[in-house]
Amino acid sequence: MKNVRVLMIDDNENLIEAVKEYFKRNKEIDITLTANDGNAGMELIRNNADDFDVIILDLIMPGKDGLYVLECMKEENINKKVIVATSYNSMDVIREVSEYGVNYYVLKPFELSDLEKRILDIANKEYDNKIIDMEYNNIQCSISKILHELGIPSHIKGYQYIREGINILYDRPETVGGITKELYPELASKFDTTVSRVERAIRHAIEVSWNRGSWDLMEEIFGHSVDVDKAKPTNSEFIVTIADKLRLDYHRI
Repeated sequence: MKNVRVLMIDDNENLIEAVKEYFKRNKEIDITLTANDGNAGMELIRNNADDFDVIILDLIMPGKDGLYVLECMKEENINKKVIVATSYNSMDVIREVSEYGVNYYVLKPFELSDLEKRILDIANKEYDNKIIDMEYNNIQCSISKILHELGIPSHIKGYQYIREGINILYDRPETVGGITKELYPELASKFDTTVSRVERAIRHAIEVSWNRGSWDLMEEIFGHSVDVDKAKPTNSEFIVTIADKLRLDYHRI
C-alpha cells in the first residue's frame, strides 16, 4: 500500500517541524505539504489536490482560519479527509465543524502517536459519510476541561498520564480493580517510561492541582469520596472518580 500523504495547515511552525520530524522515518505516512494560514492552505488544496490524501487543519490562525478552509472546500465540492487539530475545545465549534464533514477533531496538546493512529484510521477506511466521532470528541473535551479547571498544566507528564488513564477507565471500567497491576503498566508502555515514573508524575500532578485548582470543582467531584480540606485523593481515587463522573454524565454506567 502506498504511503498516506498529508497536508498540514497550522500557524505553529514549531509544531509542524515536530510533526515532520516524527514522521520522517515513518514507512506509512509522509508530510508532503504544509501551510501556515488558511489562504496558503486553500491554494495548496486547489492546486495540489493529487499530492495529498489527508489534511491536518488548525482552526485558529492569522488571516483566514480553519473554518474558512472548510467553507471553501464545501463550496468548491473538494472532498478530502480532514483531521481538525486545535486547542479550541468549545462543543459548539465541534458541532459546527462536524457539519463540514470533518473526520476527526483532536485537541492540542496531543500525542504524536495518537495523531499517527488517526491518520492511518481515516486513510484506511471508506466513509459513507464523513462524520466526527462525537462521543469520542465530547469525552476528550470534557477530560481536558476538567483537568484544566482542576489546575493541572498540560505540559507536565502527569497531565498526559492522568488524561489517558481516565480514557482507559471510561472505556474499560473493569480496570478499576487493577490500577497498579494493569493501568500503570499500560500507561508506562504507551508513553515509553516506567511504572514508578508514571506513579510519581501522577502524584505530582495531583499535588499541583490541589494548590492551583478550583476548590468548588474539587468539592463537586471529590467531596463525597475524599475530604478536600484535609487530604488529597490518592492517584487511584483521582482517576477513578473523574472517570466515574464522566460515565454518569454520558450515561455509560
